[in-house]
Amino acid sequence: MMFEKEKCTGADISIDYCGHKLQSPYILSSGPLTYGSEGMIKGFKAGCGAVVTKTIRMSAAINPVCHIGKIKGSDSLINCEKWADDDRHIWYEKHIPETVAAGAVVIGSVGHTLEEAKCIVKDVEKAGAHMIELVSYTVDTMLPMLDYTKRHVDIPVICKVSANWANTPEATNELLKHGADGICAIDSIGPTLKIDIEKARPEMMSNDGYGWLTGSAIKPIALRINADIAKANPDLHTMYASGGCMSADDAIEFLMAGAIGCGVCTAPMLKGTDYITKMCYDLSKRLKELGYNSINEVHRAALPNFPKSEYMCDLDFHFQPFKEDGSKKCISCKKCETVCCYDARTLEFPEMHVDRDKCRSCGLCVDICPTGALTAGFMAQTEKDLKKAADSKQFYADSAKWQAESNL
Repeated sequence: MMFEKEKCTGADISIDYCGHKLQSPYILSSGPLTYGSEGMIKGFKAGCGAVVTKTIRMSAAINPVCHIGKIKGSDSLINCEKWADDDRHIWYEKHIPETVAAGAVVIGSVGHTLEEAKCIVKDVEKAGAHMIELVSYTVDTMLPMLDYTKRHVDIPVICKVSANWANTPEATNELLKHGADGICAIDSIGPTLKIDIEKARPEMMSNDGYGWLTGSAIKPIALRINADIAKANPDLHTMYASGGCMSADDAIEFLMAGAIGCGVCTAPMLKGTDYITKMCYDLSKRLKELGYNSINEVHRAALPNFPKSEYMCDLDFHFQPFKEDGSKKCISCKKCETVCCYDARTLEFPEMHVDRDKCRSCGLCVDICPTGALTAGFMAQTEKDLKKAADSKQFYADSAKWQAESNL
């Protein structure tokens, strides 16, 4: 399948990123799908706005057997895969030039030390890469890599930040002060572990049996870090998210939280590169349904709506058993009953009852409804709700004071 911009029936999904016009906000992240020019070109034709090379280092990687596995019950992967397994000169002479010639915007991933940056970044630029993305295990190593790269290349320099760092948002601020043109947040998370229970051993054949986690399991972490970075940097419009973007709706969450683009890797690995094309069309349609005409309109849309304090009130539930055409909207799956820890909800289709004395207004029943038959809004706050909010605020203030005085 090939992406055709004309088939986008809704919002414009093109973006401007570090001076380059991208056909979509999806960026094919450094990984197995960007093993060489063939994979990168395939990702570009499927709709990616840019493609990131596998991380180029001084020596080609040699990977152990069984270095990628799926986490059961989740669209997540564990891997102990290393960096690019082709010699760096092949990237300069073949992979980067061929991908650029095919019309793709290429981001050259370079890791992981200052010494490697000194040997690689200028050659990546000469090969035709439009941008460089630096990757390192620690921010202390990343900073000198960034300083050197900014002095020796004329193309934009992106820093890929990691949730494995002690304080990713704070570290990102330091990178921006040192002149990073863009940010990618976040890298894979780890070390993590998966056990093969049939063989009673780790599934990853790394030197310690551990691997790194990607996919839907890390999305909430990546989303929070993107929001933290965006809130601390109101003028940052060159951050793209990475970590768990599995659908158009996931992409919209990242865009609303402050990213301008979304890295994709696990999703097309599990569902095929053609899935990116679907994600492009879905994104255009979904944005229009939500009332947005472009990526710029949805970018940072959620940030002004973050609560300033805890909000206390009851949920006002609405149950719609039938659609407007008379067909069932509620499918009687009773998931809303199952997940209610307090046994506050009963469904006898087409009637639903909520015991308000038992209900804690946690919202899980609404969130798990697969058809949207059950929805809820906020009831008006009462004096009792306001007192609960004030008491909670005081409790947290007292707790913080106690921890500070106890040196915790």
